[in-house]
Amino acid sequence: MKCKQIVIPEFGEPEVLALQDVKIPTPNEGEVLVKVAFASVNPIDVKTRAGLGWAAAENKDNLPWVPGYDISGHVIENGQKATRFAIKDKVAGFIGFPLRGGAYSQYVCVPESELTPVPNSVTLEAAAALPLAGQTAAQAINKAEVKEGDRVLILAGAGGVGHIAVQIALAAKAEVYTTCSEANLDYLATLGAHAINYQFSPASERLSDVDVLIDLVGGDVALDALKCLSDGARVITIPTMSAPLVCDKAQLLGFSAEGMLVDPSAKQLETLLYMVSVGLLKVEIQKIFALDDVVDAHRQIETGRTRGKVLLDMQC
Repeated sequence: MKCKQIVIPEFGEPEVLALQDVKIPTPNEGEVLVKVAFASVNPIDVKTRAGLGWAAAENKDNLPWVPGYDISGHVIENGQKATRFAIKDKVAGFIGFPLRGGAYSQYVCVPESELTPVPNSVTLEAAAALPLAGQTAAQAINKAEVKEGDRVLILAGAGGVGHIAVQIALAAKAEVYTTCSEANLDYLATLGAHAINYQFSPASERLSDVDVLIDLVGGDVALDALKCLSDGARVITIPTMSAPLVCDKAQLLGFSAEGMLVDPSAKQLETLLYMVSVGLLKVEIQKIFALDDVVDAHRQIETGRTRGKVLLDMQC
């Protein structure tokens, strides 16, 4: 039996992405075979495909390489000593991070420890959108020690990580401010955040006395946002390429600052899925592309104008 997977045969523009037919794999000891329903498209996938960042550097000799880290689907076979899941169980996972990848596949073998059961009340679409973005958001809020009453500024609050970070910070009873384009002002207001239109003026001209900065943009935008902070503020920056610059400047100004790389946790994903199941967290999905349209999915992420998440439907 054959299945399709999407590969990066060489680094470059979205058009380099290719479909290939491969034999459906057999799970090894401790692994399960998942029939993938949906895979999430994340900015790191786009960056890696372009040959940028550490995942590209580490995989340059492993091409063609299957990108992607987020999946949802059903268990269809257990390897030896894999006992956590029954056949047909709904699962989601943050898989193969950072170097193995593999999510852009119709079938994938995954260590059962990387998977989390999906509650019946959560759709497979929402489950696929959560792993990388949701855990990045949760870990950033935790690392910043956001607490009740904190004034928190989240840059790019309408994006995949941002819209979840906004909701988690609000759940912690923080006062949340966020930057966005004009098109997302109303959306973020409905979540409960104070939205700032960055197209009108930079955050530094609109806001002050901020206790926590969650930087999801990097570069000059992040450096400008440092002007909003109060004494003793905490800064967490996610974009790896500008993290040293942002952290150095923040520390020079007397703030605590650190970059962050997300750490996959099946247990934390379970918590996030529970929050979705009881209505404490809403996952925004802008568009679901057929796997044949992966080039368009990557182009959408590259616009920098995605509200919430973009998924690939791996079933068609």
